[in-house]
Formats: sequence, C-alpha cells, structure tokens
Amino acid sequence: MLQEMPAAAAALPIDRETGLKLYEDMVLGRTFEDKCAEMYYRGRMFGFVHLYNGQEAVSTGVIAQRRLDDPVCSTYRDHVHALSSGVPPRAVMAELFGKETGCSKGRGGSMHLFSAAHNFLGGYAFVAEGIPVAAGAAFAAKYRREVLGDPTADSVALCFFGDGATNNGQFFETLNMAALWKLPIVFVVENNRWAIGMEHVRATSDTSIHKKASVFGMPGYEVDGMDVLEVYRYAQEAIARGRAGEGPTLLECMTYRFRGHSLADPDELRPKEEKDQWFGRDPITLLGDRLIAAGLVSADELKAIQRRIQEVVDESVTFAETSPEPNPADLYKYQFAEDE
Repeated sequence: MLQEMPAAAAALPIDRETGLKLYEDMVLGRTFEDKCAEMYYRGRMFGFVHLYNGQEAVSTGVIAQRRLDDPVCSTYRDHVHALSSGVPPRAVMAELFGKETGCSKGRGGSMHLFSAAHNFLGGYAFVAEGIPVAAGAAFAAKYRREVLGDPTADSVALCFFGDGATNNGQFFETLNMAALWKLPIVFVVENNRWAIGMEHVRATSDTSIHKKASVFGMPGYEVDGMDVLEVYRYAQEAIARGRAGEGPTLLECMTYRFRGHSLADPDELRPKEEKDQWFGRDPITLLGDRLIAAGLVSADELKAIQRRIQEVVDESVTFAETSPEPNPADLYKYQFAEDE
C-alpha cells in the first residue's frame, strides 16, 4: 500500500484557490453520498445504490482538470463523478428519487446518470460498459480535428472504471484501439481492491493494472488515489498528452471505498484491520490537514465549507421530494432522439 505523505509538508504545488476548490468538491461528494445513505435507509430511494465514500480524491483530482468539452464516462458508482462534472446536486438527487426533474428525467436512477449539458455520458450498470463509449467520444474528437479540419477539436475523454472491469474484454479491446489510433483519452482505474466480494488479488494474474498499459505501448502509472494532489498532478499530465495528440494514458489510482459494495451489502467480507487502515487515510482529512499546515486556509474556513455544502445537499433533498413524478403518458418518451 502506498505510504501517506506527511501532513506537515511546508509547501504545496497548488495555490489557495485551487486547494479550496478541490476540498469543496470532495466535501460535496462525501456529504451527498452520506445523505443518499440516509435517504435509502429511510425508504426514499430504491434499487441498488452504490456510494463513492473514500474515493473522492480520484473523481476530484481528475475532473478538476477538465474543460466542459472533455466528455466524462463513469460506472455504476457514478453520483460523485456527475457532481464533479458540474451536474447540480438537486438534479442528481431528483434522479435518485425517480423524479421528472432528475438529470435523466427520472428514468435512469442511481446507475444511469446522464447530462448532455455537462458532457457527462453516464452512468453504466454493466461492468466495463462505459469504456468503449469513452473511446468513441475520443475518436469523434480526433476525427473532427484530423479529418474535418477543426483545430478546436482537442477534447480529451475521461474514462472511469473499477479494478474488476480490467478483467473484462472491453478493457483490453478498447486499450488496443486507443493505442492503435492514438486516441485522446485518459483511462482511470479506481482500484479499491474489491469487485463486490472478490478481492482483486484473487481475480487477476497480474495485480499491477498500470503495467498492462505497456502491452499496448501507452504510459501507465500507479497513483495514490487517497492523495488528491497526486491524482491532480498525474491527471494534468495525462490530459495534456491527449490534448497534444500524443495518445492515451492509463492511471491506476489506488483507493478504497469506505462503505459496502452497495447499500444492500452488509460488508462482512473485508477484514476489519484492512478497513481501519484505509479509514485512517481519509482523502478529505488528508487534504484539509495539508492546506492548514501550509498556511493556505484555516480550520474555521474548512468548517464553513462543510456547513455550506450541507445546506446545498439538504436543499437538494427538498427539491427532489417536492418535484413531480414522471407522467405515465410519457412512458415511451426519450427513447429516441426527438426534433427540437
């Protein structure tokens, strides 16, 4: 396991504004997910709900680097990726409540969040399903630039998936195509060590996922997924490569989910000692301590952010609860593209 960086590091490679932005985004993700757990156990959400607690540094560190025209593809654990991409909390919460005001009009639910306005391409219930979709988005940018002659078409696709997905065919096939065509894409493996109840070390012949990039001739890096500043730095370099036409990059972010696979999972398979060790490396706490130690912020400022974000999340629940249900007469609406 990667070692924790000292909280008292004197200087940080970011300024105050960036530090606050990263901290606020991670707090939003954590607070939102905690509220989702509360609503689920109160019977306000249904189906499977997979929370992101503990992995916030990955979503924040990568997506903080994107431009709006950079598409983002997620997994079934997609709430926080959507929030980091700019999808309003009220639109995400309303979707989880199955309301018409949700970002997928109440038709998708927890695992199928989409937002065209924010270039957020899903939300996929099947493992590894979003990987080839992200490659298609990357190919579209390359085609517009090199074939249609659009010099502004330099977007980079950001593709998130878990360690379990790297044993699927879509992973290998898509990495092959991305390398062959030098697609502008960043593959982000969120290695939280467990694919539902299957431990990663028991499911793959080579547990170092980032090394598999070398087979396709692309750079692959192991990144401390609990350190948002390290994720931020590696993502910055990977996105710059893609934008410069240098092809794809694979980032294996070593992280850990603080809750079970889903809210229906009693989480009895993971050893307590393992969980306690990772709980001690909470990415939000680590960043907050480093910002304070570097003299960029005060503890009171961070508490103020937490209070403000809690109000935003609470308001999203009020919005969701008071929003209308989808109209049964619109059962077949949104299945096909419609004329404006």
